[in-house]
Amino acid sequence: MEAEIKTFSGGDGSIIPVFVSKNNAAEKDNTVNELISECSKSKASLEKLYKMFKDTVFAVAFSITQDYHLSEDCVAETFVRLTQVKRFSASKGNGKGFILTVARNVALEIRRRYKRQYKDEIIDNYGDTAKTVEDSIFIKQLLRHLNDKQRQTVVLKCCAEMTFKEIGRIMKCPESTVKSRYQKAISVLKEKAGDDK
Repeated sequence: MEAEIKTFSGGDGSIIPVFVSKNNAAEKDNTVNELISECSKSKASLEKLYKMFKDTVFAVAFSITQDYHLSEDCVAETFVRLTQVKRFSASKGNGKGFILTVARNVALEIRRRYKRQYKDEIIDNYGDTAKTVEDSIFIKQLLRHLNDKQRQTVVLKCCAEMTFKEIGRIMKCPESTVKSRYQKAISVLKEKAGDDK
């Protein structure tokens, strides 16, 4: 089984490597839908979902809370809520989108609950095994120039590999808004990368 290393930046400035199986993305959405439908009754189904989505849920949560420990809480709460789902259609639903919508909502709730000033930190999940700490810091500095919604859009597009349409559903805005927000974010990142070099 192939694996890659993704790195997350902790709230205290530390860089945390996470090993992620590359074949997780190959799971069919039908399988995800069935697992969601079964996870209230089956611990094995919940465990499979957790292994498939914990890193992506963490990335989404961290892009919102900007806090490593709160993001871990979001991951736990997201999967607890999946066990409480009563209405989900395995034949019609978008499992990945559903899970990330739950994750986003949980992260927003937790951020509101704690209402403290967050440092403008962001996950950096853009390299491979050879990525250096300097690269991680450089990317983190670049992403500081984005606002909250732009950061979430970039994370959902680049880390969760979602389409603009799926991101629009999660963020409750039109697809065209997501596209323009993403293009603006990329434009800002390119401009700042040029300035910083």
